[in-house]
Formats: sequence, structure tokens, C-alpha cells
Amino acid sequence: MAQGKSERVIVVGAGVFGAWTAHHLQNAGHKVTLIDAWGASHSRASSGGESRLTRAGYGKDAIYTRFATESLGQWQALSAVSGLPILIPCGVVFFSAVEDDYFRGSIDVHKQLGLSIEQMDRAAMQRRFPMIDFEGIEIGLFEPKFGALMARRSVQTLVDRFVRAGGEYRGQAKPIQGDETLKTVILQSGEKLSADRFVFALGPWLPKIFPDVLGKKIFATRQEVFYFAKPAGDKSYSPEAMAGWADFNAGDIFYGFPDLENRGVKFAHDQHGILIDPDTQDRRPTQAALNEVVAFRDRRFPGLRGAPLTGAEVCQYENSSNGDFLIDIHPSMPNVLLLGGGSGHGFKHGPEVGRYAAARLFGAVKEEPRFSLATKGETQHREVH
Repeated sequence: MAQGKSERVIVVGAGVFGAWTAHHLQNAGHKVTLIDAWGASHSRASSGGESRLTRAGYGKDAIYTRFATESLGQWQALSAVSGLPILIPCGVVFFSAVEDDYFRGSIDVHKQLGLSIEQMDRAAMQRRFPMIDFEGIEIGLFEPKFGALMARRSVQTLVDRFVRAGGEYRGQAKPIQGDETLKTVILQSGEKLSADRFVFALGPWLPKIFPDVLGKKIFATRQEVFYFAKPAGDKSYSPEAMAGWADFNAGDIFYGFPDLENRGVKFAHDQHGILIDPDTQDRRPTQAALNEVVAFRDRRFPGLRGAPLTGAEVCQYENSSNGDFLIDIHPSMPNVLLLGGGSGHGFKHGPEVGRYAAARLFGAVKEEPRFSLATKGETQHREVH
């Protein structure tokens, strides 16, 4: 980015998108203040929780393949200085009963970009990952350089390094709306902070802050994840033996992780739950969701049948209507960037989203139409997985 001079920038929201944007703005020489209501990657945030998958397979959506690949090196660099690991390179395998457009598109895009991806048939997957029952599966794609990101740890590490490098980190803020140019945000204490430019990376809280612009275009939905104990002494569920995985199951996607740092083997159903308010939703897991995951687990992971539940988390996705990111200038405030729409698949892209957002704020990068506000509708129909 070549902005020419240092400016004061406030980034509201210290999740994965906001933290990486603050990092890139800081590296470009700007004076950056990062603000969050409850702390970096807190338990109610979409960036909270233990882990996220990172992969480059995105069907025909080459833009996300590029973003994931270009983010990987930055995750590796952060992991190298974090003390405890952030990137667990256990690999990722996703598989399906049919070779559909998604799998063909992933293979074609990787070839076009000169990237490696390993195509596997059922027999090869069964040999490589014997803890999974691949009954009915015909095709799999394996990406050995990718794997799991330790979510909360990665964001907190990034914010810590931002502060150590001279960035300012503050408490809760409420924006003061303006018709043309936003000049100030006000903290919960009443203190006002001024800046030249602003980024709002507030995940499911974006519609609350900008109801007229985003109230019907950002969807926050309930998600539940579960952890199960592996058999004592069984190393087959460790990240050295088991990859992160996703079963596409005719578009009904389940996904999960190996036993990371003895937390338990993680399972989740990648579907849109009910619409929720991130401030008031009930964070207790439901028996119905647990039963659904256990039924899948027992069919696809027979070695975990009867495994005790060791934990559960209730969080939320925060998506645009079609699943594309929102990274665009506010329609009436030219010094304000709106940043969101990443849940379900956005975490892995944090480094490149931050780079693009920092440049977009200053008009230093060509606008990507897929990230524009104009392409976001009011009917939920996610097309990016």
C-alpha cells in the first residue's frame, strides 16, 4: 500500500478480520487503534472457540483458493513466533459420494494456479485414514500443507503483537453516525476517540450498528459443535495420524478435527441454524443437535461409538446473503469500511482479508465486485462453502 502519509485509523472489532486489518494498517505506517467490546476473540464472537479448518479447495471459486493459499504463509509465520502452535499442519481431506462440480472445480482451479492437491479414491482414503469409514464415498481431495488453526489463540497472539509493536487497544465503542464523514467513536466510558478513517469488523453485530445499510443483508445463525473423548491410548485420532475433514454428503456437510491438544475429537454440522441475536441467544447446546452429530459420528467413525461427550460450544455464523465476504466502503460515509460476512469459511482467509481491507480503505486496490455491498441481497442463500 502506498498511501503517502500516516493517518489515524480506528478498527472496531478485534476478531480475525479486524485484528489482521489492524496488523496490515500498522505495517503500512498508520496510527491504529483497535477496539473490541469484550476482548479479542471472546466467547460470543464468531472468531472465538478452539479451532478452524484451513484449506484451499473451493470449487470454481478461485478467489478464495488464492486468498487461502496466500494466507497460509502468514499463518505459518505467526505460528512460528507464538510460543504455542497456531497452525497444526495435519492436512485436510474432504470427500463425497459423487465427483460433482465442486470437486471438479477444485481440481481445475488448483491446476490453473499451479497448486498441488491430491485426488484420492475410496481405497486410497481408507488406507490413509483408517479411523474413518468411507462407505459410499467415491472421491476425496487431500491438501497436506493445510490443517487446523487454533482460533482464539491466533487472534489473541496477533492482537498482543499489534500492541507490542505500538498499536493501541481499547474497550467497547459505540459509533456516532454521520451523513457524510464519520469523525468520532465513543467508548462505553463516554470517552470520544477521533480518527481519519474507520473499519467496522463487527461480525454478527454489524446489522445492529448499521441497521439501515446492513440490517437485512447480514445473517447471524446458531451453530453447535461437540467434542468427544478418544479411546484411552488410541493415537489414531491425533493430528499426526488424522486430518481435518469434511464430508460433503450431497451438500449436507459435516466436518471435524482430530484431537487437538487433548481437547477431544471435534464434530460439527455445517448448516444454517435459526436466526439469532448474538447478545441474547441461548448458549446451551440442544439434545437434538447432539443426537444428529452422534448419529453421523457412529456411522462414519465407528471407533468412536459410545465415546463420551467432553464438551460443546454454541456460537454463530455471520454470513452475507450468498456467502461472499463484505469488504466495501459505507455508501454515505466514504471514510468508513464495512468488513464482515465471513463465518463458516472466513477464518482461514484472515491474513489476506486484512491486507485487502487495509488497501481498500485507502483506495489502493482494485475493487473486487464479489465483496461489494451491491451484490448482497436480503434472502439467505449461501453459495460459497
